[in-house]
Amino acid sequence: MKKFFALTLVLLLGISVLGLAQGKIAMVLDVGGRGDLSFNDMGFAGADRAAEEFGLELTEVQSASAADYLPNFRNLARTGQFDLIIGVGFLLGDALGTVAAEFPEQKFAIIDVDWIVGPNIINFVFRENEMSALIGALAGMAAADAGFAATGVVLGIPIPVLYHFEAGYRFGQDWGLKKYEELTGNAADVAMLYTYTGTFDDIALGKAASEAMLAQGSVGIYNVAGPLGTGDHEAIVEFHDNAGTTYGPPFYFGVDANQDYFGQGQHALASGMKRVDVAVYSAVKSVIEGTFEAGVTSLGLAEGGVGISKRADLDAAIEFGVAAGVVEDTQSARNLIVANWTSNRATVPTWIWQAVDELEAGILDGSIVVSNANNDEEIEAVRAEFPLD
Repeated sequence: MKKFFALTLVLLLGISVLGLAQGKIAMVLDVGGRGDLSFNDMGFAGADRAAEEFGLELTEVQSASAADYLPNFRNLARTGQFDLIIGVGFLLGDALGTVAAEFPEQKFAIIDVDWIVGPNIINFVFRENEMSALIGALAGMAAADAGFAATGVVLGIPIPVLYHFEAGYRFGQDWGLKKYEELTGNAADVAMLYTYTGTFDDIALGKAASEAMLAQGSVGIYNVAGPLGTGDHEAIVEFHDNAGTTYGPPFYFGVDANQDYFGQGQHALASGMKRVDVAVYSAVKSVIEGTFEAGVTSLGLAEGGVGISKRADLDAAIEFGVAAGVVEDTQSARNLIVANWTSNRATVPTWIWQAVDELEAGILDGSIVVSNANNDEEIEAVRAEFPLD
């Protein structure tokens, strides 16, 4: 048996809501693990909540490389002990699908995968293009208003999930620049700088990519690479430190988790939130309550599965940071983040925020359909339609 790269057991005593003996769930991860303050931590937030609420034992398995995916799932499934085995991330899809076919009585859940289906698999995918459209519109209008030449997007591995982000962002920036011209009477020439780093965990590479974009006049950096966002944010902080500025551009745009609390709230203008926690919790809840139903569930703005961060989301984000150990557990620390966040957001005119709200409303009522891409050919078509770079 191949040894797990890392294995952590969290044992919570109690019984399930059905009065049965304590159940068990397992999560298999790709890279990053706990502490990425983004995609993985959102998955853990949902699993931890479910484990505590339903009295479950949670097993976490971190993969060291792609070669670990299959043995990790097999080692868990062959025990026959787990009520649900969850794969967190697109790259785990093929391995989970293989093992799900080998163990048809074992229930599985997979995040960000809709092409691996089966009678024992529940799939959750997100319409990331919708939230990215809001970030793209905000960044584009902010750049035009403040006289910046470009916006910046640092992405991880070029896979369909990330194409959703890029396609939506391109659509949103194009929409935002047209709205800017409509409202101000001035044409806006703002480029979109982007790069696929090919990694989700090389923080130094993320920082270097961000620094290059900032040097080219980007109004900010949108993190579409999970843990790499730490490096993106470092580049933003150092830029402000060197310039002697506290608020205003360049901005950091968070991803997956609401990362507006980063840097005590000084430089994160908004985050594209992806509620992986809701998906994981829902999957566990369905197993415990006996309502598990295989199939694909798509979560977008309408379902509350994605969104752009607002004041109503900030307190929960701060508590997320406290739980992760990156925000001091004091009221003064919380108050400082709120004050900084408010001052930073105030550097963007109210009419821009209202325009973003207009775009959001249009997506929700169906009058605006955001571009999307699921493969290389489709993302090239979107790039051709919105040639911002």
